[in-house]
Amino acid sequence: MNETIEPQAGDAALPRALARVPIALTLLVALILAGAIAMVGPRALEAGYLLLHQDDPVQLADHVVRSSLDPAVARREIEAALSANDPELAASFVALARGQGIPVDPDLAKRVEVANSTMARTAQAAGSFAHGLVTGELEDAVGFAGTAVGDLFVFGDIRDAVREGSRLASGEEADELLLGLACVGLAVTAGTYASLGAGGPARLGVSALKGARKAGQIGGRLAVWMGRSLREAVDLSALRRAVSPVSLTQPATAVRTAREAVKLDRAGGLVRLMEDTGRVQAKAGTRAAMDGLKVAESPKDMARVARLAEAKGSKTRAILKLGGRAAIALTIGAFNLASWAFSALVAIFGFCAAVKGLTERTTLRWLAWRKTRRARRALAS
Repeated sequence: MNETIEPQAGDAALPRALARVPIALTLLVALILAGAIAMVGPRALEAGYLLLHQDDPVQLADHVVRSSLDPAVARREIEAALSANDPELAASFVALARGQGIPVDPDLAKRVEVANSTMARTAQAAGSFAHGLVTGELEDAVGFAGTAVGDLFVFGDIRDAVREGSRLASGEEADELLLGLACVGLAVTAGTYASLGAGGPARLGVSALKGARKAGQIGGRLAVWMGRSLREAVDLSALRRAVSPVSLTQPATAVRTAREAVKLDRAGGLVRLMEDTGRVQAKAGTRAAMDGLKVAESPKDMARVARLAEAKGSKTRAILKLGGRAAIALTIGAFNLASWAFSALVAIFGFCAAVKGLTERTTLRWLAWRKTRRARRALAS
């Protein structure tokens, strides 16, 4: 004869809703929530890490490298850099891979070493130096040296200011951003001489910025910011009126015209951008500075690139190639990252509640079963 077991007194300790929930349903909910935790957990951990280190470009870069670099990727990038005649980038990937404990094929490493050897680079060094000195266009580190020498002796800045200023004065299409940089460069160069070299990083930064502008490697948003800042710091109308009679044979007049048109007290942000660009160039090389300018969207981003270059040195180019802007700043909205973390917390809380409810229901059922069995034994005796 089946007996109906009435709820025991212990059941009253549970909420009535819980007492009516079947154990199987509670178990199913717990399993579903466990699956949800397994799915969102890794992303939530990653989101938490990114949010915690969102202001640290070195930690962000390390995260990019850990998640992106493996032996296959390292080999592919090294071979691609060699095929593109960019042995500096190939060497950067070799250093990065070895720094992560990733083995590099000895034959491939030898090819990179040969490509970066002194004899292989010397053949084109003289031509690159002269090209950089005369045109101000950057092809490699040697070309940058020529550009920097020309700018340090004001020839390069005068050349760019006269060329673009003359176009502006005659109504032709001129690169006002390059014109403004050249004028600021003349003012910064004068300050460098006056401070006995204290403005050196800014001076190097001007040369790198001009080279990046000519090569089209300044990001769109950064170029917009630079244009706005230059319009505030450089009186282009006064420069247009004064530059037309100036030529390369009148350097003193060109320097005086540019210095009168530039208000350095209004160019604080630009000077900091130049200094950060110069720091990248000094620590990681010219092409690293160019790569940084390409991914940067603001002066703050370039400051992050400078911090990265100071920490990673020659590995900087490989890191920027792997991660792009994600190597220096969050590329996923903080709200989206927070939503992943919040979803994981909700899933964990729900799982714990389900396990607690399952444990309580199972315990009560087991106690009720024992009491029923004892009662049946008592009746049977």
